[in-house]
Amino acid sequence: MSNKIFTIPEKMQAIEIKEFGSPENLNPCFRSIPKLSNNQVLIKVSFAGVNRPDLLQRQGNYKVPDSASDLPGLEVSGIIVDMKGSNLKYDIGDKVCALCHGGGYAEYVSVDVGHCMLVPQNYSMQEAACIPETFITVWSNLFIRGKLSKNEKVLIHGGASGIGTTAIQLAKQFGTTVYATAGSDKKCSAVEKIGATKCINYRSMEFENEINKLTNNEGVDVILDMVAGGYIQRNLKCLNFDGRLIIIAVQGGIKDEVNFANIMIKRQTISGSTLRPQSSNKKSEYVESLVTNTWKFLESGKIKPIIEKEFELMDAVNAHKALEKGDHIGKFIMRVTQ
Repeated sequence: MSNKIFTIPEKMQAIEIKEFGSPENLNPCFRSIPKLSNNQVLIKVSFAGVNRPDLLQRQGNYKVPDSASDLPGLEVSGIIVDMKGSNLKYDIGDKVCALCHGGGYAEYVSVDVGHCMLVPQNYSMQEAACIPETFITVWSNLFIRGKLSKNEKVLIHGGASGIGTTAIQLAKQFGTTVYATAGSDKKCSAVEKIGATKCINYRSMEFENEINKLTNNEGVDVILDMVAGGYIQRNLKCLNFDGRLIIIAVQGGIKDEVNFANIMIKRQTISGSTLRPQSSNKKSEYVESLVTNTWKFLESGKIKPIIEKEFELMDAVNAHKALEKGDHIGKFIMRVTQ
């Protein structure tokens, strides 16, 4: 066990949602340090990731589980300064990144020990803050649920987003052919540089037609989609026999009409998930699987999070505005403590 001792204050700075609505409703505040339950650690936060569910929570469109903190923030990097439980696999003073059940927009956050990962060797704390929510979402959906495997073809929508840039790099390392969509030629160029064989500008081209041209009308084996709505039928048009469509967000709407006869003929599967409501044990399984299967790529430098910009925690309003604007490539993070 470590013999390090950290002085923990009674209060911490945080960002709360004073009422649902615009980014200006993010409010700096002081809160008590989170109390630890058994098998939890207290992390002094270095950096917090900014993610789309944070925007939805702020808008009032994302139900926070009763067991979660009301503060936004689903991923952090930082240092373990306290812990509760026996035989925990970390020591006080360890540098970790962690999946949070909310509460990441604060100087301290309590996290289940199974949701922590040691910061990969050669990673900065900035880069580490980009891992938990984003990489676990991609890993659990694309590889566990979607069963993406070597020599398959995959289409990743939103290729320039934090999820997209992560998914492209992971899929490439696992020996698949990666196609993507993005909303500008500049984004498409950036996406191709990080590993997509072809990125399609969805504003100027019908992506389903382009995919079918690129694949000799076979289509792709897996599609990672955060649009849903009107994209569903279009996705199915360029999905191969035994293809899997994985939905992780519904930015284009929650309804669409689907031709089930075609799904039956092509033996296609439509699936989806959200991460936050899943059990603590299930999230721990994802963490373990992610570290086991991908850390070698992270530590060797083959996969690096792409960071568009770093904000200060007290500038969370502008961090949310930047993510909403949508012209970024990669992730936004916030510096919380030095």
